[in-house]
Amino acid sequence: MTLVTLGRRAGLTLAILLVALMGVSSAQSDFDAHALVARWVHLWRTYDLDLVDELFLADDRLTYFSSEKKGLVRGIDAVREHHRGFGFVPGGKAPEQQLWVDDVQADRFGDTAVVTAIWYFGDPSRPASENQRGPMTMVYVRDGETFRIAHLHFANY
Repeated sequence: MTLVTLGRRAGLTLAILLVALMGVSSAQSDFDAHALVARWVHLWRTYDLDLVDELFLADDRLTYFSSEKKGLVRGIDAVREHHRGFGFVPGGKAPEQQLWVDDVQADRFGDTAVVTAIWYFGDPSRPASENQRGPMTMVYVRDGETFRIAHLHFANY
């Protein structure tokens, strides 16, 4: 085998590898954890009950562990009612306190992603230790062209 033939094969192998890697990165680029979490934070900043159906998986596979209620909340109807219990209303309203998150991290597993963060609820102008806070886990699954929350789990520090 000549040096020219080896060079062509190496170039072809490199080209195939680059195309494959570009395919992987474009397949991964449709998931933006920060943007999805920002949409969820917007839900809490507006108390808009209508957004629940846009963000969560809209069937009985949806699960939710709240930091405020014992037991498992299962299904979109129960999750909607859980939010209604916090004062969420169709169209939204101005909440008395704010929710925000920090340290958002994500791991992608094909059409599923696990997102972790630290949530805070209260007054962002006060020190973090004076606000309600804790770790959270969000599991997103692909639902058609978008990702929706299939499981949400809150804990308190």
